Amino acid sequence: MSKKVLIVDDSLYMRTVIKDALEDSGHAVVGQAANGEEAIDLALELQPDIITLDNILPDMIGTDILKVYKEEKLSSKVIMISAVGQESVIQEGLGLGASAYIVKPFTSEQLNEAIDKL
Repeated sequence: MSKKVLIVDDSLYMRTVIKDALEDSGHAVVGQAANGEEAIDLALELQPDIITLDNILPDMIGTDILKVYKEEKLSSKVIMISAVGQESVIQEGLGLGASAYIVKPFTSEQLNEAIDKL
């Protein structure tokens, strides 16, 4: 089933990689954000089914964005995608409501498996 997805990553290259993987699997990318402020504004405006969220952004960290999503009672499922692979960071993200945590570099198969599990 096709999902509406918001991609949050400060790297245009990474946003493109994620977008291509999602669209190849039949999902609709409804927005892209390069920083935390955009990530919050677009999520609340677009109400996507899924948000892919980088943990290190220029203005905020992903776990802080998760806290805002929780406060706003956003129903979107969040998949964190980050180069930060420390267990403590992964557990914090999952504890704040992320449905999955994927460590970069990753394959499009890993991303699609995470989405299929939601």
